[in-house]
Amino acid sequence: MIGRRLLLKSALALAAGQVAQSDPSLAAAPGAGAGTAVAASGPPQAFDFAWLKGHAHYLAGNPYQDQKDPVPASMANLTYDQYQSIRFRTDHSLWGDAGTAFRLQFFHVGRTFNAPVHIHEVVDGQSRELVYDPSMFDWKESGVDPATMKDHAGFAGFRVQFVTNWRADVAAFLGAAYFRAVGGDTRQYGLSARALAVDTAFARPEEFPRFTSFWFERPAKDSGTMTLYALMDSPSITGAFRMQVSPGGTLVMNVDSALYPRKAIERLGVAPLTSMFFYGENDRRAANDWRPEIHDSDGLSMWTGAGEWIWRPLINPAQLKFNSYADNDPRGFGLLQRDRNFDHYQDDGVYYDKRPSLWIEPKPGPNGGWGRGAVQLVEIPTVDETFDNIVAFWNPLDKPKPGQELLFSYRMYWGTRMPYASPLAQTLATRTGIGGTMGIKRQYYSWHFAVDFAGGELGALAKDAPVEAVVTTSRGQTEHVTAHYVEEFNGYRALFDVKPTDDSVEPIDLRLYLRVDGRPLTETWIYQWIPPTAKERKTAIQ
Repeated sequence: MIGRRLLLKSALALAAGQVAQSDPSLAAAPGAGAGTAVAASGPPQAFDFAWLKGHAHYLAGNPYQDQKDPVPASMANLTYDQYQSIRFRTDHSLWGDAGTAFRLQFFHVGRTFNAPVHIHEVVDGQSRELVYDPSMFDWKESGVDPATMKDHAGFAGFRVQFVTNWRADVAAFLGAAYFRAVGGDTRQYGLSARALAVDTAFARPEEFPRFTSFWFERPAKDSGTMTLYALMDSPSITGAFRMQVSPGGTLVMNVDSALYPRKAIERLGVAPLTSMFFYGENDRRAANDWRPEIHDSDGLSMWTGAGEWIWRPLINPAQLKFNSYADNDPRGFGLLQRDRNFDHYQDDGVYYDKRPSLWIEPKPGPNGGWGRGAVQLVEIPTVDETFDNIVAFWNPLDKPKPGQELLFSYRMYWGTRMPYASPLAQTLATRTGIGGTMGIKRQYYSWHFAVDFAGGELGALAKDAPVEAVVTTSRGQTEHVTAHYVEEFNGYRALFDVKPTDDSVEPIDLRLYLRVDGRPLTETWIYQWIPPTAKERKTAIQ
């Protein structure tokens, strides 16, 4: 089982950072800082990505050393509100007086964030470590005496701010190897990413690699891109990462990673995404809240190496679900929030309609694409919206072995508008409910699906065009299959029932697309439905 509480704490702290930055008293105009105010220690050291990869490779050849330091009791026992109140002082921001388009602020260790990270600045190829000082933080509301922190604390992570709005974050890194970013069109945090996933969704505890050190290249004054480097470590694997962050309406991160296994890994998750799906129009099992829908993402989108576009709506299952979608040289995948209608959420506090989507675009490496493997999706039961319960990643077919160097490069797109989309019609909504024919007593149990498609050629078709819904199922029977035009969204609605043909509660896999004259009109919709028990079916039709 994945460590859901770790995900929760990371999510809450990152959200706290965003709230903190909305306080006007913490904002400052460029140049307002009284000097850089973050002191560097020791002589400069030569630094580049090749050195970092070599260092990660060296670490992988040696036993893992846990670098966690004990956090003072005064910090470990802070309440959530107390920890949130410890705010980095704007006049100590890195590059606050440098005239660049970026500045950095830092999170303090505390609560569950008990692993300090080493922070370095790189100027002209020379690196110097930045020195922690409790005077960088505002402690007034925390109840902690900063004098007790001098020799026992440090930085837990950082946030990135951009010249377009110094009061808001564009990215934040905090907790294990987790990070988040936002597009400029909403400035709203949502799903997370992390450097790597190791053995997710096994019966044993998952391993969470963590960033131990960061290096930040001071940007040129006219640059809209910031380059950072990170060293990752864990009992099973080390890694070196280079990330180039370019804010905009859609924020883009270019990621180059070099991974060095210490030991064999059964399930490696490359470019892992973590999100939350509590309930939506297709899955009302846990819908006990006044809001119609609650989720950070509503589906997994995949663009396969063969060129097929696939949409898989997310669910909040009663039991953990693991699905694997085999592919060769995938063109992209992501967890998306397609539904942008405020009325579908009615949340004017955290604004689920504004949560960013995140798309992963693999970049070819020295040996070509990413090769054979699978996009894997993990859906975990959750009882409320404070738990991240969705994980998606790329799993290479060949299992990593000690002594290897694994290279993966990709682009990450954060925002409401993704760079790629199917030219065919896309899934607009998925709804489900008890099957059968209205007004006729049910003689057996079946489950009904209504899937809406819009875009592509659908709006231009003649209203009497012979549009056909093509449905396949791994078990059971489909019946009442139809497709018709719906003027309200200028698209087509596919309707069908699935009738179980045995008492099994094993999942049933469904595939659907629309076509006309044998030609596809839509992306491929896929779904996994778990039939209820025989007793539950009997009760439902009485």
